[in-house]
Amino acid sequence: MKKEILGIKIDDVTLAQSIQIIKDWLSKTGKYYITTPNPELIVLAQKDEELKSIINNSDLAIPDGNGLKLSGDIVCNTPGIDLMEELIRALSNWGFTTGFLGGRDEVAKRVAKCLKKKYPKLKITFADSGGEVDKQGVQFNKKSFLPKTDVLFVAFGQPKQEKWIAKNLDKLPIKIVMGVGGSFDYIADSIPRAPKWVRNLGFEWLFRLIIQPGRIKRQLRLLKYIWLLVSHN
Repeated sequence: MKKEILGIKIDDVTLAQSIQIIKDWLSKTGKYYITTPNPELIVLAQKDEELKSIINNSDLAIPDGNGLKLSGDIVCNTPGIDLMEELIRALSNWGFTTGFLGGRDEVAKRVAKCLKKKYPKLKITFADSGGEVDKQGVQFNKKSFLPKTDVLFVAFGQPKQEKWIAKNLDKLPIKIVMGVGGSFDYIADSIPRAPKWVRNLGFEWLFRLIIQPGRIKRQLRLLKYIWLLVSHN
């Protein structure tokens, strides 16, 4: 069910519901893309009509983060990293192919290696940084290519990955694309993730700030998000 926060349409779905939706897509024709609206992305979209349109037109916009519950309308919390991990587990059992595009310092290849070790049946078609991020977005390296893949995970960071997906999905031999931000770093153990009890308390953002102080500017958007919620009520 679509709900709206500050002009952004969000599917208030659980992790299990999201997996079922994606499973249904895999049995159909067509192309689909998944976005992961969190408070930071919602704030960015307030001054970026292109980004707002991309999120609102995505086939599935999961509620990524407890901060969305502050609106009073969102019930579920379905973090993108959790959906990615659960989807990969399911894909390994279903027999569909996966690809990993983006990240830095060969992290995509490390992700593929870690996941193949964890899920030996997982079929991986592609794992590469794919290109360089510049002011125009993402430019593919000439040596890069994308083979036919059922589900592609893209980690160019928000909002570059969302814009890249919207621009390129129709041109790619891909069925489903999901923007996953920094999830590659967690899966490859490049950056530790908050313990589950911290996540359950809703303080994963604070844990990330402690281990990555450089995120302070990004975390300040959470305060702006709260101010926007209050001012719009």
